[in-house]
Amino acid sequence: MLEKTIKLNNGVKIPQLGLGTWLIDDDKVAAVVTGAIQAGYRHIDTAQAYGNERGVGAGVRNSGVARSEIFVTTKLAAEHKDYASAAAAIDESLRKLDLDYIDMMIIHSPEPWADFRDGDHYFAGNVAAWQALEDAYKAGKIRAIGLSNFEQVDLDNILAHGTVKPAVNQVLAHVGNMPSALIEYTRAQGIAVEAYSPVAHGAMMKSAAMVQMAAQYNVTVPQLAIRYDLQLGLITLPKSGNLDHVKSNAAVDFTISAADMQTLAGIQFTDYGESKAFPVYSGKQD
Repeated sequence: MLEKTIKLNNGVKIPQLGLGTWLIDDDKVAAVVTGAIQAGYRHIDTAQAYGNERGVGAGVRNSGVARSEIFVTTKLAAEHKDYASAAAAIDESLRKLDLDYIDMMIIHSPEPWADFRDGDHYFAGNVAAWQALEDAYKAGKIRAIGLSNFEQVDLDNILAHGTVKPAVNQVLAHVGNMPSALIEYTRAQGIAVEAYSPVAHGAMMKSAAMVQMAAQYNVTVPQLAIRYDLQLGLITLPKSGNLDHVKSNAAVDFTISAADMQTLAGIQFTDYGESKAFPVYSGKQD
């Protein structure tokens, strides 16, 4: 599964299965990234907001694998809604990662996190941030640019005012909470969809239906959840700081039957436990 790639709308190929690094400390993430790459991962996802770009870059450089074989994504902090601060932040990410280029950089959220889904879509600010990404892309600093957590109206704003079409929209998408209408609309624009938190930050481990189905396939619940997103054609980004889990998350070379895919599509849950304190899990994303 780690070898499978998807071609983005600008021709760049991205590995369909990647490693998320949210909540992995900067002083620990290098070892995780190096271990994941040595285990076969070729797609690493970080963000300015994670505070671990330095460690992620070190992990890539220490892996022993050619830089050209590794796809590195980072995210422009959601608070940058003007050209100058966005442009400066892009260069700062390059410095922290200590890489010659970034494979993909995306706007982390259409709203600053403190105002997430509160009604103001920051249309002008997102166009300004997008312009900074476009200029970095055209300068060769970034190979692809995209979006994250953008709703249809936010996506339309960029399509109407930008000159480069976004390569991806990265969204919360997992069994029990799948934004199907947004995914369909995004794909209709020729934009790939990435799924973060495919294991719902652990929330689905309490789902009896998923536990039962995973047992039928002789896999873990996380493996079932990751495979579900992959079979939907989503670029999938499971996160773990545990190398055994990182390896297990990639052992998903099985096929969920059409009937079971339908069953999984009918499961609904949005109780993220302690993680509901984070904006994307608060229930405000829909």
